Amino acid sequence: MPWVGEHVLGVKARFHLTGSGDTAYNYALLFCYLILALAATAVWTLLDSRRANYARLHEWLRVYVRFALAAAMLKYGAYKVIPEQFGTPFPKDLLEPMGEGSPMHLLWTFMGSSIPYIIFTGAAEMLGGLLLAARRTTLLGALVCIGVLSNVVMLNLSYDVPVKLHSSHLLLMAVFLAAPDLRRLASLLVWNRPVPAAEQRPLFASRRGNRAALVFRTVFILYVTVAMLHRSHEDRLQYADTATGQRLYGVWEVEELAVDGAVRPLPATDATLWRRLLFEWPGAIGIQYAHETKIRDYELRPDPGPHRYTLCCDPKHKASISFKQVEPDVLALEGTVDGRQIRGRFRRMADSRFPLLSHGFHWISEEPFDR
Repeated sequence: MPWVGEHVLGVKARFHLTGSGDTAYNYALLFCYLILALAATAVWTLLDSRRANYARLHEWLRVYVRFALAAAMLKYGAYKVIPEQFGTPFPKDLLEPMGEGSPMHLLWTFMGSSIPYIIFTGAAEMLGGLLLAARRTTLLGALVCIGVLSNVVMLNLSYDVPVKLHSSHLLLMAVFLAAPDLRRLASLLVWNRPVPAAEQRPLFASRRGNRAALVFRTVFILYVTVAMLHRSHEDRLQYADTATGQRLYGVWEVEELAVDGAVRPLPATDATLWRRLLFEWPGAIGIQYAHETKIRDYELRPDPGPHRYTLCCDPKHKASISFKQVEPDVLALEGTVDGRQIRGRFRRMADSRFPLLSHGFHWISEEPFDR
């Protein structure tokens, strides 16, 4: 792939795991697949030019595409029906200005802000996957998948989500399944003409073979559905335990602050003083300084002593602190920060302080709530 990328496509196509499915390596790999497919098609056509059609092979190809697409739709749908793919906005998301985030992060935030919408999109994806399981409902399933995946592809393109290649391939698979019936659909929906039922030939010549296919289809779809729902549920529980399950999870705002024994007035005017603390993941802390919108992330390394930690890894900022949760929503902190003795009292900010979390749904709205 690196050679093809450099000498044919003019890009550096090195393999590296980053979570992106749209790397130069992926495009080089897709290009190689395309060349191999064209070459294999040409050779096959020359060697088997006398064959009138490939109806049987086409039917088996449709079976493969059906189940591959169904598995993908059930997987992505399960991670939304049990909301795991998009989490509730983190404390950091609630404080940093929207303009400082990426388009992809904005997409994740707006999706995570509406659990019902996440479940709705997941249910639509799973519906399309389930309909693909049966040959009689393949067309309906393909049409559902085309509608759902068109929206997914546009979101990926519009918000620069690096799953464009994969989602586009899934959409093309759905179009492939619906393509043989496009003329019938046009006659029914556009020209308002009667359409005969589609011919459904048995997959196997023997009754035993068709029964075996029915058993395989049922077991496969049930297994994928249950397995994906279970996996999504387990991942959501793990997320709850490691993130939102923390006692200190949330945003803590300073109520009282003393530096070298002198109480500082609030809001603090010294840009080096802490304004808010954020706890999102174990072993980490986010700090928002006075007169600063950006959240700085630090690792918490345990030090000798109860609840004592060193902040790292910023060579320009040295801090050794200890904190204690004196009340459920009150945190006492003391320690040394950049050579100064710090003692502070922080209070956890309630969700009601953030309209994104607290506004909720209203059937009746006398005025638009847009801010």
